[in-house]
Amino acid sequence: MPAFQRATVVSVSARQTSEEIIPYSQGLTGVNLWLNDITGYSLLSSLALCIFLILFFRLALLTQSYIRLLATIGSDRTRLRFWEQESPTWSKIQKHLLIAPLLQSRHNRELRLIRNIKIGTVPSRVHTLFICFYACTNVVYCCLLDYHGQPRAALLAEIRGRTAHLAVINMIPLFLFCMRNNPLIWMFGISFDTFNLFHRWIGRILVIEVLAHTFIWGTNKFNAIGLQGLKDSLADDKFLLLGLISSVSMVAIFFQSPSIFRHAIYEIFLHVHQFLAIGALVAGFLHVQHHDLPQVPIFYFLMCLWASERFLRIYRILRYNVSRRGITKVTVKALDGGACRITFCTPRAFRPAPGSHLYAYIPRVSAHMSHPFSIAWTDVVNPFEKLEGPTPVDSGASSPSGMRSPSGEHPPTNGHQEFDMDLRPIQRKGSNTSCVISVNGGMTASLYRRASASPTGTITMTAFIEGPYGGAETLRSYGTVLLFAGGVGITHQLSLMKDLVDSSIAGICPTRKVVLVWIVKKAEMIEWCSDWLQELTVLAESSQAEYESGVEVKILLYVTQQKEDDEGAIVLEKQRRWSIGTNIYYGRPNLKDIVKHEVRVRVGALCVGVCGPGGLGDGVRQASREAMGKGAKIDFWEESFTW
Repeated sequence: MPAFQRATVVSVSARQTSEEIIPYSQGLTGVNLWLNDITGYSLLSSLALCIFLILFFRLALLTQSYIRLLATIGSDRTRLRFWEQESPTWSKIQKHLLIAPLLQSRHNRELRLIRNIKIGTVPSRVHTLFICFYACTNVVYCCLLDYHGQPRAALLAEIRGRTAHLAVINMIPLFLFCMRNNPLIWMFGISFDTFNLFHRWIGRILVIEVLAHTFIWGTNKFNAIGLQGLKDSLADDKFLLLGLISSVSMVAIFFQSPSIFRHAIYEIFLHVHQFLAIGALVAGFLHVQHHDLPQVPIFYFLMCLWASERFLRIYRILRYNVSRRGITKVTVKALDGGACRITFCTPRAFRPAPGSHLYAYIPRVSAHMSHPFSIAWTDVVNPFEKLEGPTPVDSGASSPSGMRSPSGEHPPTNGHQEFDMDLRPIQRKGSNTSCVISVNGGMTASLYRRASASPTGTITMTAFIEGPYGGAETLRSYGTVLLFAGGVGITHQLSLMKDLVDSSIAGICPTRKVVLVWIVKKAEMIEWCSDWLQELTVLAESSQAEYESGVEVKILLYVTQQKEDDEGAIVLEKQRRWSIGTNIYYGRPNLKDIVKHEVRVRVGALCVGVCGPGGLGDGVRQASREAMGKGAKIDFWEESFTW
């Protein structure tokens, strides 16, 4: 055959191949809708199975905790010994799976490229299992294709449809896990920090699927009409342009979200992140709506989910901050050591659970931005006010379990107490909710500068709080509670201590011993919470003198960056004058020795909790794991926010 005839045949063959490919580069041609639905439902079912197993596990733990609580309320120390012994099987599960870091001991201590450049944390062992399981299910469902009996273009079209459908399905947990009002948080007792970790990893999986969808579409399109035709299609076709905008927004989030950017410019990161997320959602919705694709109802659900969560947040803000008596005010006091104590005076009663946190809006400082702060102390005015007559309870104490009269004398204990009180119902007042925040730049630095510049060291302005959130820890069933705090991590532990002391005095929990280990850099930092610690120690000392159900409070203070002969020693001497059962040491604590000692002298079941820097959390975790498996009942938890 002459050369020109062979060229004509090849040209006709190529033209015919392009005409065959074009239908598979657009629309639903080649897309297996039935199998898309099956794999989408299967992916959600896999997630639902995990949720069911975690919920079952959570209910089992709550049941055990409740039984232990009922069995030990009002018990003496001899009866509490039954709960001191561990279950060997459960101890191994805890030690090697539930609280174990991925490899050795590093979990929340952040990885660093150099001194000031952080690149994130290492997931724990159980977190890694979930992430790997979820990623593998996505890979499997993407690969369930008809590999026989169809041309290459049709196979690529099927992959294109599958990756797009699973990417949209993955948006459901992606949106749910980043929400403050995620119902799974209180159902499972799992922290927002953990769901935030899953949010980041699901987002990465979603971006990979979106990229696969885009490049596979581009492959078919390029094979059909070439590079110039591909460019013309993107410029002229609104459907394709919207899809490209959504894909580019998601890829931009992927490169914008690493830890190094979140820590360096968090407020800018958050604004850009939210803007790109909204852009990806809206463009994706318009993309599928343009051709009325099967994913349209999922986008409607996502938008309803996002809107309902926002309305719930607005409701929380209005509920506690706005009333006929006014709106919330915040008083900011500058503290030595680079911190502020902020007290929110709300017009309505605000009753957070122990271990809760809130989000603070201070328009004058941060406009519409909100920042999370752990709640250290809350004073709620009683709806019945004492109008006249004596009372055995010190009205100056915030705890309902105050044990002394204003004169310092103990009330009569002849079986019942008589009061001359007029308990007329009055209008319920609000609450004073206090937090201690460290200065880390941005809003916190601005608050500190403003308060320091004031002649009195304090400023007052309008604010709003959103919450409370968290408070998943249930410690009332333990005989001994050992709490570690680093710096402002004391705020989270204080609320737990206050609840345990009040509950023990009221006789509704069997806790007999609470040990706090607070690690600070400088001595003046002890003043951040000295009045609250004093109140707790006084109440505990009084309860031991008055009731058999009294609780012992022991506080160990460690100052790591000062020596005993420094100027801070004067401050420490001041602390010794008010502290009851408080010991102050210089240098870093030996975490393993502290845990071992408290295990030896424990009363009942022991719970170890930590809130502070990642290095402290990893150290306490390692010390607790080493103490497990040796006969003592030990539970461990860590409160962190690795944003």
